[in-house]
Amino acid sequence: MGDLLSLLRFNADSGHIWLDEHRMMLLHTRALAELRKELLDSLGVKRARGLLIRMGFASGQRDGELAVKERRGGMPVEQAFMLGPQLHSIEGAVLVEKIHVELDMASKHFFGEFLWTNSWECEAHIADFGYGEDPQCWQQIGYASGYTSAFVGRLVAFKEIECRSMGDSQCRIVGQPAEDWHDDEYVDYFRPQRIGEKLIDFNIGLEHLRAVQPRREYDNKLVGVSPGFRAAFDLLRSAANSAITVLLLGETGVGKEVFARWLHDNGPRASGPFIAVNCAAIPSELIEAELFGVEKGAYTGAHHARAGRFERAHNGTLFLDETGDLPLATQVKLLRVLQTGEIERLGSEEPLKLNVRIVAATNVNLQQAMQAGKFRSDLFYRLNTFPITIPPLRERTADIAPLVQRFVDKFCELYGKKLRGLTDRALRDVLAHPWPGNIRELENVIERAVLLAPEGGTIEALHLWGTGSGQQIDKQIDASGQVTLRRGDALAGLCEQVLEQQIDLASLEQRLLQTAMQRAKGNLSKAARLLGITRPQLAYRLKKEGLPAA
Repeated sequence: MGDLLSLLRFNADSGHIWLDEHRMMLLHTRALAELRKELLDSLGVKRARGLLIRMGFASGQRDGELAVKERRGGMPVEQAFMLGPQLHSIEGAVLVEKIHVELDMASKHFFGEFLWTNSWECEAHIADFGYGEDPQCWQQIGYASGYTSAFVGRLVAFKEIECRSMGDSQCRIVGQPAEDWHDDEYVDYFRPQRIGEKLIDFNIGLEHLRAVQPRREYDNKLVGVSPGFRAAFDLLRSAANSAITVLLLGETGVGKEVFARWLHDNGPRASGPFIAVNCAAIPSELIEAELFGVEKGAYTGAHHARAGRFERAHNGTLFLDETGDLPLATQVKLLRVLQTGEIERLGSEEPLKLNVRIVAATNVNLQQAMQAGKFRSDLFYRLNTFPITIPPLRERTADIAPLVQRFVDKFCELYGKKLRGLTDRALRDVLAHPWPGNIRELENVIERAVLLAPEGGTIEALHLWGTGSGQQIDKQIDASGQVTLRRGDALAGLCEQVLEQQIDLASLEQRLLQTAMQRAKGNLSKAARLLGITRPQLAYRLKKEGLPAA
């Protein structure tokens, strides 16, 4: 991908760009990904990185020189400069969004910040090597640096400060004069090097393979690389070898039981039983019998003695899901069990000493429940010894793609199918969906898609949502985690209202920003989630509109 500007014709008056389709041929990104992987395998990480950066740099330089000619032809400076980012998007390398640019040709001053979306290089690296500690858009960083250097007339180096390959939600790059980085080792990547001679004396080993390993080797049942997931998992891992009571907090469907099972399977009680009970699914009049067991004749119909969940979990783990829905009377008895390690069956006066680890979970705000008198404060403080909050899937966008792959593999094996994965359109839909039902909803959607997709084919958007492409739908989750769909035209109706009332776009955007900030009570992160954009993007838009950021 380079020297593509020679295939463009510019109109200096309108700024429009035409492509000479007969002379332009774009190399398929999968072929580029295979080349990139071969370079990594052959040269090692450091040398492959340098080579890819310099390849991109040379390509960007050529395009930058052509853009300079357009500027001399009368095009405004910044408009001419932005031809490069536009070209990068046209080539299909990455979608580029300008955040901030400072450009003074007289003093050769430059500072720029951009967001990258759908980077082919990033996605290729994740597919081939998984997530890691370092950014991976090397060729594209080289292109941006080479283009800007040629345009400005001095060496400008871009750095990728956020990257999806590191678990971030998007790729973010910052460019400035090379000497301003005060990082000679990094700047050396942009200078010509004769690597052929160095390779003669270099015995290529396996060190580069270790360098591209994922940053964490998680258990197969737990999938995630996002910062929120890593923080929760690190807490979970630190509690695994102890007997401390763990309280798992989070919305419905975030995977609390999977976390509890990992804690059990990776602790000293792994050989013992794991017993799970959903406290909200058992009628209040039966919950005590289910938890603590009953003696024969304890109540009408109790013809036999029966062990409860606590006894069955002896020398193992008892997972109490939806603990916030326990009746107050049962809360008292649970507190006594936690304090003494003993239970009494209904109808018995003989205590039973048990060795059970308790893992509790709830999607209820227990502090609010305490204030409302629905949850005992003494039980809360006893359960809250080691709380772990599992973030919702909408805050773990970096985890969606690996979760999708895990579920596709799981259901392909279950149903005996072979599929090639999701199309780009389907994956974009998955990444853009807010997932109110979290991982449970995602799993159900992928299971249905695997069933609907043709053998040997790919999963299309219509297999995910059950509707034809281009049709607008509303996707909802019910209490059981099942996805329901209904066609809707709310957005179309809103657009019609905006046009009929002649509301200009700038006013609409400004009012939308204000409303989101008001609803979020000044919380930038929450307001950004309401708008479906990132926090930096919201901060930038507020600044551009002259609106307060808090």
